[in-house]
Amino acid sequence: MDVVYQFEEVARLPLPGDNCAVAIHQLNSGTAIQYEGQILTLDYTVMEGHRFAVKAIAPGEDLLSWHLPFGVALKPIQPGHYVINETVRKALTVRQLTFAVPEESNFADQVSPYIFDEENFRPAQASPAFTDTRTFMGYRRHKDRGVGTRNYIVLLGTTSHTGSYVNELATRLQGEWKNDSNIDGIVPVAHTEGGTEKPNNVDLLLRTLAGFMVNPNVGAVLVVDYGNESVTNKMVEAYAREHNYPIDEVLHKFVSLTGSFEEELVNGEALVREWLSTVNTMQRTSESISHLRIGLQCGGSDAFSGVSANPLLGWVSEQLVRYGGAASLAETDELIGAEPYVLSKVRNVETARKFLELVNRFKERTSWHGTSAEGNPSGGNMYRGLYNIYLKSIGAAMKKDPTTRIDYATEYGELMKYGGYYFMDSPGNDLESIAGQVAAGCNMIFFTTGNGSITNFPYVPTVKVVTTTRRFQLLSNDMDVNAGQFLEGKSMDELGQEVFELALQIASGQRSVGEKAGHAQVQIWRNWQQNDASQLETLLHTPVPTGDPIEIEDDAITMVNPIQFSFTRHRNRQSSDNIGLIVPTSLCAGQVAGMITRRLNEQGAGQPELSRFVTLAHTEGCGTSGGPAESLFARTMIGYITHPMVEHCLLLEHGCEKTHNDFMRHQMDVMGVDASRLGYASIQLDGGIAKVSEKVEAWFADRLVAADTAEKVTVGLEGLRIGIVSVGAINKDAGKQLGALTKMIVAAGGLVVVPENSGLLAEDAFSQHLFIASQVGPSIAYGEHVRRNGFHIMETPTTHGVEMITGLAATGVELIIALIGDRPMQAHPFVPMLQMTSDQDVLHNHKQDVDLVLEGNPSIWVNLILERSKEILEHSYVPRLYQQGNIDFQMTRGFFGVSL
Repeated sequence: MDVVYQFEEVARLPLPGDNCAVAIHQLNSGTAIQYEGQILTLDYTVMEGHRFAVKAIAPGEDLLSWHLPFGVALKPIQPGHYVINETVRKALTVRQLTFAVPEESNFADQVSPYIFDEENFRPAQASPAFTDTRTFMGYRRHKDRGVGTRNYIVLLGTTSHTGSYVNELATRLQGEWKNDSNIDGIVPVAHTEGGTEKPNNVDLLLRTLAGFMVNPNVGAVLVVDYGNESVTNKMVEAYAREHNYPIDEVLHKFVSLTGSFEEELVNGEALVREWLSTVNTMQRTSESISHLRIGLQCGGSDAFSGVSANPLLGWVSEQLVRYGGAASLAETDELIGAEPYVLSKVRNVETARKFLELVNRFKERTSWHGTSAEGNPSGGNMYRGLYNIYLKSIGAAMKKDPTTRIDYATEYGELMKYGGYYFMDSPGNDLESIAGQVAAGCNMIFFTTGNGSITNFPYVPTVKVVTTTRRFQLLSNDMDVNAGQFLEGKSMDELGQEVFELALQIASGQRSVGEKAGHAQVQIWRNWQQNDASQLETLLHTPVPTGDPIEIEDDAITMVNPIQFSFTRHRNRQSSDNIGLIVPTSLCAGQVAGMITRRLNEQGAGQPELSRFVTLAHTEGCGTSGGPAESLFARTMIGYITHPMVEHCLLLEHGCEKTHNDFMRHQMDVMGVDASRLGYASIQLDGGIAKVSEKVEAWFADRLVAADTAEKVTVGLEGLRIGIVSVGAINKDAGKQLGALTKMIVAAGGLVVVPENSGLLAEDAFSQHLFIASQVGPSIAYGEHVRRNGFHIMETPTTHGVEMITGLAATGVELIIALIGDRPMQAHPFVPMLQMTSDQDVLHNHKQDVDLVLEGNPSIWVNLILERSKEILEHSYVPRLYQQGNIDFQMTRGFFGVSL
């Protein structure tokens, strides 16, 4: 007789009365289940976390979890039938599965809009406060700042332009504090914002930066800008003072960089060293837990997030609020569909109105970009059973206990001034949401995860809570709490009390698992490019570049230069360098990729065949809109995967992102790229940071053993692949000579790519020399790998310098020549940049950062540029800013990208 399973052995109902159950492990097609006196037989394989019907559901009837609808039946659904929508069905078809997926969906993502019944609204009473108190050991600050759980020196880049500065400064200062001192660390806070012209998120950014400064975990903060960005130190200070941020109650200094990169690093080191003794005198004292402000987050969620881990945080936060502390629920788009639950207990009607206002504003902003706020769930969410935003939101809302009252609804990063339970506006993007909570004053983050997210913030401890025991065992070195114990019979009260005690220990200085791992990342709510829908149709119908080179008229006087370059040839790939590349498929894999890369380089792995290992940490791949922005991301990353300088390449996924390894394989297949020689690894599926690191290192070792011997070859100008950019005012002589250089390389059969928004194209001395019209359009898309040599203009939907360079390097150029009429640019992680100038002001302030001075007779400048290019491409000269660590990498989201 076939085995018949008891329902409790294989599935869970979120609440009695629901008509769909959740499989607690994979159940094969034909599995028989005893449920309420009947035998259910599964019609398809139901993956762990996916749902099947336990009652007959008629067409048009709601599918229910937690008594709330998450879809409507398209056809009769019988007990035992796998329930699946079209989005998940399609998402599973690109996965490498060993079982059949239904050919048709049986429910649609349709939920009736929430209507707030203000007439019958009644304010809810708060839970009674506890009469006793609990304490933790914290750092008491001024009363307007609260009490810290940590004591850090923070190096804060005001905009993305100074991100590489604070990163390098932090690296140089790591030996300046002792592990047994009262200083928990010297950490950089580098982010992507403030680097474009007239950003739309200025107010949000200023509020966040001011909040970062006064967070109680900050013992001292150095705030760094250049003084001429769209957001400056003066603006941050003015905003902080106008809005009564207690910046005078934290040791701080605003610094504007004016000299060379190295000089400013030396100055920064000296300044921070002066602070060490003062910050070290700050000591922990016994403090009431009413000073704890906890941020509640979920990332890499699965179907059990709303059953085990999120209710656990709801329990903990309810206890904390009753002790006088505060908790912050966030991720606005991840509460769409859960409004009836969220607003079931609210302090007053104003708070309910504010919550709905923030939700509607979020929906409107996403619509301006041709997308929907309901598009939030990632590939990992769907793979683990969260079919749509409604199901994800209902589970996410369980971070609010049913007995908890919503006390305040606030803007992103708005200070939490009182105890209570808050809702803070933010995208579902984990890193961006956490940054807002830190700015609001949170001194701890509680992070639930089903897939196993490894996110950490630099100076606020993160407590990781995983949903199931099996996932906890797989990732035991990267998780703090196993909420799966609840699924196995432990009461929520018992588990909640254990986690509450752990929280007090971590607040008192015990390091969380994430802190021990030693990696962290910051991302502020990223800028969006549209202010309304007026440009949407025009942008959506912009012509797609053909990929064909732009013709340059032959005037029969093209100069010829006999210079030659020594390159290497591997199989059919000819290049000036050979690197090992780790491509993180999303933001959450970037820091781990960086750790692996550093270790490989410290070991000297791959030498002499490979010059070095490189990773491209970025902020995309999850928590963003799909469509054009997602296509732009995939195209650019594939540009790097196929770059001529890349000898060996491995894709590292986090495991729960939209752009996971299988997604990237599918995109490469569509683009005709051979993915068979690439490596693949997954932080979550391969067992966490330590195990995936071993796997990645082993893969590269195997590839290096099997590699062919490189052949030395000599090439002329036909072998050059050059990008040309300009910053600031353009010297006409320099523009003319760059035009001559471009024509010389293209005539020889080489490649030159210029971004479409480069000032060079508007400079007659450059464009007329090439006999091209100044209004000629792009020939290749942003980040598109060039298929045919010649002269190309790259589509550039950004005004951010690093984003421009990131797209340019992905086209396959092996050297970027930058004409500097202003401050030198941040270098690229592996494509060298030759920075040159003829501007005396630039030389006065940044001579140590410039690689070539254009002076004397302009007729010799082309030869000077080629000679320095040869030195760089043959590795006898390393560009100065690369050598000094002024390096950055940042993806644009284009015109349509928006955080979700």
